Amino acid sequence: MKNPWTTKSSKKIYENPWIELTEHDVIHPGGKDGIYGLVHFKSIATGIIPLDKDYNTWLVGQYRYTLNRYSWEIPEGGGSLDIDPLLSAKRELREETGIEANAWTEILRCDLSNSVTDEEGVVYVAKDLEFFEAEPDEDEELKIKKLPFSKVFEMAMNGEISDGLALSAIFKAQHLILQGKI
Repeated sequence: MKNPWTTKSSKKIYENPWIELTEHDVIHPGGKDGIYGLVHFKSIATGIIPLDKDYNTWLVGQYRYTLNRYSWEIPEGGGSLDIDPLLSAKRELREETGIEANAWTEILRCDLSNSVTDEEGVVYVAKDLEFFEAEPDEDEELKIKKLPFSKVFEMAMNGEISDGLALSAIFKAQHLILQGKI
């Protein structure tokens, strides 16, 4: 499909190791001048639903600075755009929960906030689990809880889980579980 936007000029406004903010002077699809801000992510988001043989899973709880509140999520993180997201997912699962998995299935790729960012997310189901000590980053204060996946789905449905990547992953996993595919 043809792009109905015309970019007249672009200017980098801000940059740090994780994101870059660019302001674009544009002509929008209605034919008038405008501006558009784009947050470019320098990593790809990864999410993991670890499942044991009884369909228990693990959630990670942490205080989210951007939201100014506590959040329960699937194990999540990010990795460099030039690294296979599966390698980043394996690292994040081990760091946050102490879990390593011998079987990995990609279940979802999604755009996380496509009105203002180009952030992409990839989600995996991890099975055939082994357990070790968690090794969170020094800037993380995490709580881990093991729950039946059915309870996690219920938490997603009633609003106890609000993270977009987690919700997408949980709903997709529920669909695949009901179809007998995971």
